[in-house]
Amino acid sequence: MLRPRKISPPANVCPRGRHVALLVAAVFALVASFTPLPSAHSQQQQQPAPQDDDEILRVDTDLVLVDVTVTDAAGRPVRNLSAGDFKIYDEGVERPIAFFNVERRRGAPRPVAVVFAVDVSGSMSPEEMERLGVAMRLFPRRISDRTSLFAVMSFGMSARVLQPFTNDEEKLERAFTRLAREANGLSTHTYDAVDDAIRLLARHAPRTRDKRLMKRAVVVVTDGFPVGDTVAPKTVIERANAAEVSVYTVTLPSFSRLFTSRSLTAQGANAHAPLPTPLDVSELAEKTGGSNVYATEKDFGSLFQTLAEEVTSSYILAFYPPEEKRRDGRFHPLRITAPPGLSVRQSRPGYGKTATSDK
Repeated sequence: MLRPRKISPPANVCPRGRHVALLVAAVFALVASFTPLPSAHSQQQQQPAPQDDDEILRVDTDLVLVDVTVTDAAGRPVRNLSAGDFKIYDEGVERPIAFFNVERRRGAPRPVAVVFAVDVSGSMSPEEMERLGVAMRLFPRRISDRTSLFAVMSFGMSARVLQPFTNDEEKLERAFTRLAREANGLSTHTYDAVDDAIRLLARHAPRTRDKRLMKRAVVVVTDGFPVGDTVAPKTVIERANAAEVSVYTVTLPSFSRLFTSRSLTAQGANAHAPLPTPLDVSELAEKTGGSNVYATEKDFGSLFQTLAEEVTSSYILAFYPPEEKRRDGRFHPLRITAPPGLSVRQSRPGYGKTATSDK
């Protein structure tokens, strides 16, 4: 009977080296036995807990972002809410929140970029223009704790950029000083001016700054009566939604002295109901997550300080829509809710294709 022959290792391979080789082979076999890591899309299906950190959100084209402002019954911003206080409904179906961030909860404040669009048409009184220039200076000072950029535009029969984006206070001062009333102005191209402001933000104000999502806003100061515009309000709203821009309107006493009025005080309390202006009726502010405020006091300063506080008091919510809705060529309405007794304003009414998507 043949005996099995014992095979010795080659002379140049020591037993220790053979053991190492066997160990390496075992490790490779063990690694190969694991299943591949799930892809980003499969991880989405697992619906992880919402992120809540101060680092930059990696901008994913499938992620739908919504800026949300919450106020109490007195109109004051509410800042102490958590992700669990909100619900996102996509065409009536609740979606898990994939990302959540609240202003001033922790870490560095959110950066902002604001375009001031100021009505200089003949309907604005010289006294208003003078007081306005003083009051608008308080807005940047109120939010001096954060990275911020400001641009200044004037509009009447046409829109004009007086100061491109800057964080230089002296340049802003000079721009506010250059605001001059058009005594013979026959039209007020408000929507055209807001459209230009949105383009200015989209082109020159980055979506992120200092590793944080930037709040982008237009503050429109006017008497509330647009005349002669070439761009329709609906188009401006859709472009603002696409660029993630919120619009805030300030109606000055040249109109407000005519109504049985409501004034937004520094505390945010609304005393009376105003007659709506054509600008109000367009819902430009409401459908972009902004608000309408009415000046009835000679001192505009408190109003602009309150407005600055509101602009910087938003939440960011984001979610992943179902795969089949992401590129189906349809518009999908969104609704966001908060605890009872609170009012919610969202920066966009939905996502997907809109009437101006192909223009």
